[in-house]
Amino acid sequence: MTQTSQPFQDQDLTIPNQTWGIFLISILGLFLETLFIRWIGTEIRIFAYLQNTILVACFLGLGLGMFTSAQPIALKRSLFPLAILLTLMAIPATRSFLGHTSEMLSSLGDLVIWYNMPTNDISTSIGLVLIGLILTFGVLILVVDIFVQPGRILGRLMNVNPNPIWAYSINIFGSIFGTWLFVLLSFFYQSPFIWFLIMGILLTIFILWSDRDKKLNFTLLALIIGLSWFAGSVPGALEVVWSPYQKLVVQESQSHNVGEYIINVNNVGYQGILDLSDVNVSTDPETFPPELKGLSQYDIPFLFHPDPKSALLVGAGSGNDVAGALRHNVPSITAVEIDPAIITIGRELHPEHPYSSPQVRVVNDDARSFFATTSEKYDVISFGLLDSHTTTSLTNARLDHYVYTKESIIQAKSKLAEEGVLVLTFEAQNPFIVDRIEIVLEEIFNQPPIVFRIPNNSYGWGGVMFVTGDLQTVQQQLDQNVRLASYIAELQRSYPLQLTQTTRVITDDWPYLYLESARIPLLYYLLIVLMILVFIRSNGKWRSNIGMSYRNRDFLHFFFLGAAFLLLEVQNISKASVVLGNTWQVNAIIISSILGIALLANWVAYKFPTLPSTPVYVLLIGTALGLYFIDLATFGFLPYLTKAVFVGSLTSLPMLFSGIIFVRSFAIAKDKGNALGANLMGALVGALLQSITFIIGIKALLLVVAGFYLLALFTAPVQSKAREQALPEPVN
Repeated sequence: MTQTSQPFQDQDLTIPNQTWGIFLISILGLFLETLFIRWIGTEIRIFAYLQNTILVACFLGLGLGMFTSAQPIALKRSLFPLAILLTLMAIPATRSFLGHTSEMLSSLGDLVIWYNMPTNDISTSIGLVLIGLILTFGVLILVVDIFVQPGRILGRLMNVNPNPIWAYSINIFGSIFGTWLFVLLSFFYQSPFIWFLIMGILLTIFILWSDRDKKLNFTLLALIIGLSWFAGSVPGALEVVWSPYQKLVVQESQSHNVGEYIINVNNVGYQGILDLSDVNVSTDPETFPPELKGLSQYDIPFLFHPDPKSALLVGAGSGNDVAGALRHNVPSITAVEIDPAIITIGRELHPEHPYSSPQVRVVNDDARSFFATTSEKYDVISFGLLDSHTTTSLTNARLDHYVYTKESIIQAKSKLAEEGVLVLTFEAQNPFIVDRIEIVLEEIFNQPPIVFRIPNNSYGWGGVMFVTGDLQTVQQQLDQNVRLASYIAELQRSYPLQLTQTTRVITDDWPYLYLESARIPLLYYLLIVLMILVFIRSNGKWRSNIGMSYRNRDFLHFFFLGAAFLLLEVQNISKASVVLGNTWQVNAIIISSILGIALLANWVAYKFPTLPSTPVYVLLIGTALGLYFIDLATFGFLPYLTKAVFVGSLTSLPMLFSGIIFVRSFAIAKDKGNALGANLMGALVGALLQSITFIIGIKALLLVVAGFYLLALFTAPVQSKAREQALPEPVN
């Protein structure tokens, strides 16, 4: 029996095998992080817009747990706050109240949030914001408390393990396993009830290994799993689907004015499934005014071209846009939709059955990825209502942001056939968004687009429509179709748009569609203050000695490494999303690749224990700065597998060197739990610092990353040569 496979026993835990203990607690920690980011971000929408907030709370809880790993481990102190959170989410009234937190905080008005609560009364706005902040504070406190005990278990096991590199490698293996476990559950559309059931199985193992409160812990765990069933129920829903991207609730419409069925995304309205067939529209003139027949937002794009032979529809949703193309007899239609569950809903429920037509090719992909890989040309390219209700993993950018950047529109233009027309429809809640899209279209096509707002009516939920491409062809169509021309002119008179030509254009480096100018929104400043309060409260409650660690050289070293690593991870995900697409598989692959690189770094550090640190730091900072000057989007044309390997390898180079530095420092750290805790605290600060991308852009994060790594170099542990070479023997 090797030392690392020996049992572990103290006053709190009896674990038969140290390696399995580290592996399982690492799975549990990563799985819980992912679960909370996804679940809370869905049910309490403000965390979908501020997704890193939950990640920060998880890091804080785990970090405090590692700093206090010598204190008693009591799983009930994680299970009680988890039971409270599930109780709040299981009761419809409290779930609804918490769900309105985003509307309360949106009254600040400087960041566009769907279904906000605009108010001109200052006292009302302040009151709403205070209530929203109190609710957010309460949720964050619960999340922090849930993660402290798992952090203590991991910290204690890491401290007693005689082979730190082996123990850290097992920690990484567990994290990779936890990531892909959640990915598989998402792939099979599993609900939060199943997520909590898996969590319960993992927790059961540690309850059995715990030497206290077994009966109480099992009672709490059973309550939590039962509550998760009620927390996921939606009264009156025909179907509730947790796709890899979002929660989809399908309900039968109470009024045909909004569609046959309604699809809600993350608890807010997303799309009505409409029957605009000639038969249905003609037989119900009260619902569908005859004067608008054939002029819906789904029909109009195909009236701008005299004879469209091919059409590309991105953001095809449940099929309304595709049905419009079919009504105009377009012989070849490519429908691109990122969410496979929405495609399935469209296949099953759309009354016109557009996805069953042999004229339609359905592509489950990200729009940017499709633009980069297709070689086809289209007579009509139509951007459907792509407006997203969630952010991408670990970044401040929402899922749809990169579709509307300057680079994306340039790609789309390159896919237009001769005399082709591009139509973009967007539900712009603020005038500056209309201005922003108009400017980028005018800049790229060297002509101002035709712009008009379509109101919400029985023919569609409306939006602002931009028409560009071959406008000479468009004008000829308008000259021949007086009815269409008159309708557009009427819309422009009735719904005038403010086009100031002053709004900043969004790019892949600054993709913040819903932010008017380069600044950090007030909500983020309040969030930072809130996180400071959460930290003060949590640090006091858990009696952490972290306050004494700030002046400790080892603490600062691991802190700076953690901050740099988190920001580098954000940078990599942002860059890869542009090149590979913003799909859930890409995010999972990137995170797993990062963890895999950490394993490779462990191997290098083990095999070459005398490798000088200074050259590694030079390579680390050099590769980070080198990425600043490389535009990965230029490799978008490569075959997907080649592109994925190339982009993954290139962006991971700094992480290889940072991993070598981390594991060498970790191997000689006196307190392994404190080292990991400091690293998580640094990652926490890195996650908060990510908001500076609102000002400097995403690429400039690499300069901040290089700065943090320089600070890590200056605070590197002082060690003798003999101690530097004292790395553990290999594990058999």
